[in-house]
Amino acid sequence: MIAAPSEWFSSAQDQTAQEVVEGLSRQAHAEDLQALSFSMKVALVAASDDWIGQGYASPIEWVRRDCRMTAGDVADRMCVGAQAAAIDESMDALIAGDIGFAHLVVIARTAEALRESKTSKGFDEQRLLERARIEDSLTRFNNYCMHYRHAQDPEGYADEELDGIENRKLKMSSGKQGMVHISAWLDSAGAAALRTALEPLARKHSADDDRERERRMADALVEVAVKTLDSGALPMQSNQKPHLQVTTTLETLLGLAGAPAAEMEFSLPISSRMVERIACDCAVTRILLGSDSTVIDVGRARRVISGPTRKALVARDRHCVWPGCDRAATYTEGHHLLHWIHQGETVLGNLVLLCYWHHMRVHEGRWQIARADDGRVLVVPPHERFAAARGPD
Repeated sequence: MIAAPSEWFSSAQDQTAQEVVEGLSRQAHAEDLQALSFSMKVALVAASDDWIGQGYASPIEWVRRDCRMTAGDVADRMCVGAQAAAIDESMDALIAGDIGFAHLVVIARTAEALRESKTSKGFDEQRLLERARIEDSLTRFNNYCMHYRHAQDPEGYADEELDGIENRKLKMSSGKQGMVHISAWLDSAGAAALRTALEPLARKHSADDDRERERRMADALVEVAVKTLDSGALPMQSNQKPHLQVTTTLETLLGLAGAPAAEMEFSLPISSRMVERIACDCAVTRILLGSDSTVIDVGRARRVISGPTRKALVARDRHCVWPGCDRAATYTEGHHLLHWIHQGETVLGNLVLLCYWHHMRVHEGRWQIARADDGRVLVVPPHERFAAARGPD
């Protein structure tokens, strides 16, 4: 009979930390032995055709479902079992407690790749086992094995990289309230390029940046997309550069009560506050409609902050002016202290540079920003952050 979890916890409380760790080490070794035994048995399942008669797409799917495991864990165990003859010394080392099952899986995967490749120079188990005995970091050991694989089979290694590129996938699916779920599979080099682009933008902007890392990475992805569109470097589409096009009424831009939301391609209708932020630094085209929604007149596109004004703004501010933020001017947007829709002028005295996140804080987040007479930038949080004054008891 297996003891209840509460009994496990109670018994552990009576032990020193050293005793607990020693017990965990013995438990981990026992689990490694069980995983090895499982691997030898599941290899027999993989070698048979019984999974077809059971109606499964693969032996991995059969074992995954009946044993309540992940497909990856099942595949790892099948690989160990299938390569047993080539990694027998490594299995003995696991039984002796010299290496763990995770290291054994890496050795088995390396053996599989080199033994099945037509261009490989062969597989040397002893070399990898010696390394596994002294390398407790699984990441470093895996990298060592990958270097070894390349040395033994550069052609096969390159072919596997190409397979990774050809199997790239990205899916975007709409969820509730306009949220979009993104799932992707990228090859290692492709993922490295994406991460290299995101990491500098995902760092905290300032001391008051309380976003979790996942939020900062998502913001960085959006920022890369926005700045790529702003750069004009993308190829032409329908005789124009790809850009975000927002269609709004004057009433929505003014934030008047009863005004409809604005429209943006590939998005649900957006709020007047988001429209106001986008309109801070964009190109505006006036379209006059008749009472029956027919187009009467279309004006020329006009850049709100012109090239010379932008250059002067960058020369003055150099980076995001939010206190504590040093995001470079390249990754900033021009912000009107008094929005042009409310009669604010597009002149240096009424403009500041804000990074993408702090610009959202001002408009969607309802923070206020102003420049003092001495040039300092002052920011005030939204009023709901202030507690109501308490009267005398």
